[in-house]
Amino acid sequence: MAHMVETMAYAGQLPWHGLGKEVHNDLTPDQMLVEAGLDWTVEKIPAFATVAGKQVAVGRSALVRSSDNKILDVISDDWNPMQNHDAFEFFNDFVMAGDMEMHTAGSLRGGQLVWGLAKIKESFELFGGDKIDGYLLFTNPHLYGKSIDVRFTPIRVVCNNTLTLAVNSKVDNMVKVSHRREFDASQVKETLGIAKDKLAKYKGMAAFLGTKRYTGDNVVEYFKTVFPLLTAKEDSKKLMSKNAALALDIIDTQPGAEFAEGSWWQAFNTVTYMTDHLIGRSADNRLTSAWYGSNKNLKTKALETAVEFAEAA
Repeated sequence: MAHMVETMAYAGQLPWHGLGKEVHNDLTPDQMLVEAGLDWTVEKIPAFATVAGKQVAVGRSALVRSSDNKILDVISDDWNPMQNHDAFEFFNDFVMAGDMEMHTAGSLRGGQLVWGLAKIKESFELFGGDKIDGYLLFTNPHLYGKSIDVRFTPIRVVCNNTLTLAVNSKVDNMVKVSHRREFDASQVKETLGIAKDKLAKYKGMAAFLGTKRYTGDNVVEYFKTVFPLLTAKEDSKKLMSKNAALALDIIDTQPGAEFAEGSWWQAFNTVTYMTDHLIGRSADNRLTSAWYGSNKNLKTKALETAVEFAEAA
């Protein structure tokens, strides 16, 4: 299987995905950009088709990378690429004020997805030592149909479980900006509301899950709901998928199982631990899926389902 990660750098402790080049933890966004191999630009170049030996404009453009002249994608003429340098400018005010520090940056899918992850100088701790740190993830896609994307991303320190999802159905922690209009960083920051409020809301959700206990029967139903069988069988209600069985097997041995033991917080974190560390063929595949693919949606489902089960407890 082809590697998803093209280039990557990280500061401080080794990140949960275990990938990247280690750099100093006091880098500016621009310095992190260089260390992560992202100091290249993209250019729109008109695309042509050869018809009867003549080149004919097709009303689209090739998005070409300056470092190697690689065509990243073919885009419409009204699609406005955002340069990596401009994307990382989003973090400057926060880093210079001491509110954040650059943590990880890199390129996925051959340069089509560029991201920067900054650690927020805010965290919380529950259940006698279960610490959650807050991060902002900024994704700058050089890919037609994908929007600039800013998310609040809490990470559980004890096991490096990640989340990129709304803290409840009424509060969105994600901002998307179309490439068909100019990116306005101040508007995004205002819309996002930035991290402190989001972290406080997530703390409330974690505390709630930690106060509600599961039983042997309903935790089995929870894992069967999150990891359903892919094929319908007459006795499917009695059977468990491979991943559901694995979740049940590791619920008491996963890192951090001692915090709020026997609660829906423990059950939920079993799912996030599996998606970040066990499911998938490689670390970079799990990274891509956890932030942008099916595992991101799986975690959303796992959280929503855990809350439903906890409310019924």
